[in-house]
Amino acid sequence: MPKGKIRVLIGKPGLDGHDRGAKIVARALRDAGMEVVYTGLHRSPEEIVETAIQEDVDAIGLSILSGAHMTLFPRILQLLKNEGAEDILLFGGGIIPDEDREELLKQGVAEIFVPGGATQRTIAFLKQRFQEKVAKEKLSSAG
Repeated sequence: MPKGKIRVLIGKPGLDGHDRGAKIVARALRDAGMEVVYTGLHRSPEEIVETAIQEDVDAIGLSILSGAHMTLFPRILQLLKNEGAEDILLFGGGIIPDEDREELLKQGVAEIFVPGGATQRTIAFLKQRFQEKVAKEKLSSAG
């Protein structure tokens, strides 16, 4: 049964040391009533997935400005699969070219948000996906 509040982990994987955007998103999500876990800088994909599972989050949001998005997103998707935690939604943002964005979406990343975009778009996206998950779980348990 789903929890009442949406729980989101915000992660900064790799060597990227710029976390202003991640902190802005984390604050906006908290202000919108979500529970947020912020991992801090320089986390490995393994640390991010382990923390996400331990904290029982609904979603992982990655902030990547280092150019390593084509390595980090797929690695986290694979780790989630290996851990049987594919129900954790993976989204992110950063400096990601459109062609890479399309490829990441095909691979299973739920959404990529661009820098300077309204945090309300991220909030609305997460709320919609959470509502869809709750509705799907209700249908499954009723049948």
